[in-house]
Amino acid sequence: MAKVLSKSLSESDLSRLIEMAWEDRTPFDAIEMTYGLSESEVIDLMRRELKRGSFKLWRERVSGRSTKHTALRSRLVMRAYCPTQYKNK
Repeated sequence: MAKVLSKSLSESDLSRLIEMAWEDRTPFDAIEMTYGLSESEVIDLMRRELKRGSFKLWRERVSGRSTKHTALRSRLVMRAYCPTQYKNK
C-alpha cells in the first residue's frame, strides 16, 4: 500500500510526511492518523525516499525511541511537537 500511497501523495505531502518521520517528538501514531501509513509502511517509504546513509541514520535514531512510540511515551507528553517549533514568519 505504501508504494501506491507515496505515488498518490503530492510532493508537499510527501515532504511533510518525511519531515514528521524525522521529528523526534512526532509519534508514528500521528503519521498514521494524518496519512494512513503504519510504522512499517513509513519505514518502507523512508527506505525508498532517502539515500542509503540517511535511511540508516534515521533508522538508528528512531529504533526504540520512546517519543516516536506513543505506548513508550510519558503520559505527561500531550503534544506531538514543541510549541515554539512552528513560528510565524
